[in-house]
Amino acid sequence: MAKADIAALLALGAAFFIAIGDVIHQRSAHEVTEEPVGHFGLFTRLLRDRRWWLGSLVAAAGFALQAAALGLGSVLLVQALLVTSLLFALPINARLTHRRVTRWEWLWAALLAGAVAVIVVVGNPTAGHARASLETWTLVIAVLGPALVLCVLGAQLSSGPVSAVLLALVSGALWGVFAVLTKGVVDRLDFGSWAGLWALLHTPELYVWAAVAIAGTVWQQSSFRAGALTASLPTMTVAEPVVASVLGIVVLGETLRPGDAGWLTLIVAVVAMVVATAALARSEARATTSVVSC
Repeated sequence: MAKADIAALLALGAAFFIAIGDVIHQRSAHEVTEEPVGHFGLFTRLLRDRRWWLGSLVAAAGFALQAAALGLGSVLLVQALLVTSLLFALPINARLTHRRVTRWEWLWAALLAGAVAVIVVVGNPTAGHARASLETWTLVIAVLGPALVLCVLGAQLSSGPVSAVLLALVSGALWGVFAVLTKGVVDRLDFGSWAGLWALLHTPELYVWAAVAIAGTVWQQSSFRAGALTASLPTMTVAEPVVASVLGIVVLGETLRPGDAGWLTLIVAVVAMVVATAALARSEARATTSVVSC
């Protein structure tokens, strides 16, 4: 079996576990306290919540599979397939809310599955470098950093859906960066010798990777708490693969090879994926909110 095929299977497994973890995290963020709390205050409350830790363990299994997938395939391939976590979350939420999946939800799910298949097959994503230079990351920070700071400041000055969307953009972008950094960390991962482990500990990406994961989690829970999940979840779900894919191309030099006749098909598939993802995320969020209110 080719490496890309194995990476695809691992990415689908990661999507399944991440979907379960997200559902648990969403409920915990709304139920952990009735008091108004800040971003880090909410995070420290969640650290004392057993159900949140259960969701974190399940999500960690998904991240491990994602890391394995990124070690074999491109960020473009893995992130496109991770979007299918919504297809797993849909029946999970339906089960929790004791409701039937609607016809429209199945149609959106079918559109998402078809769009992802087209992107993977027609786009023919190829891997680039595993790591990027310090100069390249400095440029990324110079462009992305101020945008994220403005989103955080805007969220503090607003409330409700606007605040939730801005915080979701921050979280989604950070998780996109996390995916790209994961590929660099996995590239240096070698537990076969002490020298390999020592080299990993001296890899700058490892510590930035850990910090980005914590920050992404903090802003994720804050976005869930700031407003309705129908505002935060679709934004976050779309932002992560978009940022990761752009960075995969710009930072790691990955490419899409749809051929001259395939670019229009690829563009239509990407638009369809974004629209279907937003629609399914909104549906999942609505179902999760109904569970919390029960």
